[in-house]
Amino acid sequence: MAKKSILDKKSLTFLESYLNNAAPTGYEWTGQKLWMEYLKPYVDEFITDTYGTAVGVINPKAKYKVVIEGHADEISWYVNYISDNGLIYVIRNGGSDHQIAPSKIVNIHTKKGIVKGVFGWPAIHTRDKSKEQAPKPDNITIDVGAKDKEEVEKMGVHVGCVITYPDEFHVLNGDKFVCRALDNRMGGFMIAQVARLLKENKKTLPFGLYVTNSVQEEIGLRGAEMITHTIQPHVAIVTDVTHDTTTPMIEKKTQGDLIIGKGPVVAYAPAVQQKLRDLITETAEDKKIPFQRSALSRATGTDTDAFAYSNGGVASALISLPLRYMHTTVEMVHRDDVENVIKLIYETLLNIKDGESFSYFE
Repeated sequence: MAKKSILDKKSLTFLESYLNNAAPTGYEWTGQKLWMEYLKPYVDEFITDTYGTAVGVINPKAKYKVVIEGHADEISWYVNYISDNGLIYVIRNGGSDHQIAPSKIVNIHTKKGIVKGVFGWPAIHTRDKSKEQAPKPDNITIDVGAKDKEEVEKMGVHVGCVITYPDEFHVLNGDKFVCRALDNRMGGFMIAQVARLLKENKKTLPFGLYVTNSVQEEIGLRGAEMITHTIQPHVAIVTDVTHDTTTPMIEKKTQGDLIIGKGPVVAYAPAVQQKLRDLITETAEDKKIPFQRSALSRATGTDTDAFAYSNGGVASALISLPLRYMHTTVEMVHRDDVENVIKLIYETLLNIKDGESFSYFE
């Protein structure tokens, strides 16, 4: 008999609605409300903060605290300047890729609702091939079909309006999930599934579990930086995405050898506490969960860094989901990897002892 998939119809329905909802950095609350509504049956209470980080808590009275964490925000653009002839110039909100922008449809979020626009680009016939320009942040513009600046402003568009892509979730070849914002709403989805499994399997943890969906990771780990001081955890297991390095123009000698479909990626880095990492890899080996390894220099570039170096030092580790085409509208992950990240976090939690310090000096 085939094993039952973790990803049932209900969870995949939630995933699709969660991904299709826009939640750019600084504007994550609608996605957070969807996430909290889904998580509600599986936790005892919620913590939220001023900027929108949401935390579902299991065993809130326990003194020993463990965090599992993903981040909720997606990259986007801001309206920065409106020209006299009604074209909109932009600046980044997070690490938006200017090279993919031309010919993309966009949603401009205004108080009057969504205004549709397009990133235009000169026709190939009109470009000087001897000195052809590449798309750059200062030469890409959005056209909303207006004749001038006044008409744009009447639509409700002004400097500071946030801009997202409308690309929605779909599945390729039965097992590849494709969407914008898999980085890193897949993280919020996966930690929610861990909470669901604990509830459905009637597992009692000897510590408080803080299922944390942080905001503002894309502009400097800010949500994690704030919430770790609120929670004051002893342990943090962070999940984010990392690069599949098998696609063209990626150098494996510098980026590592990582492949979607081959399992979660366990990070080796100064911010990763070694005994916690060893517990994760030993759990994977014991439970026969496939995994890969990645070495990261200095910083992980993820919320792991914010947790690790807070509150006098928090034992932290990073389990990543391999992903193709990061910070594009066609980010791609493998269904098997999603399931195995969930399994690895779940099984690791069951192996953490109450009060465990992970110190090498005890």
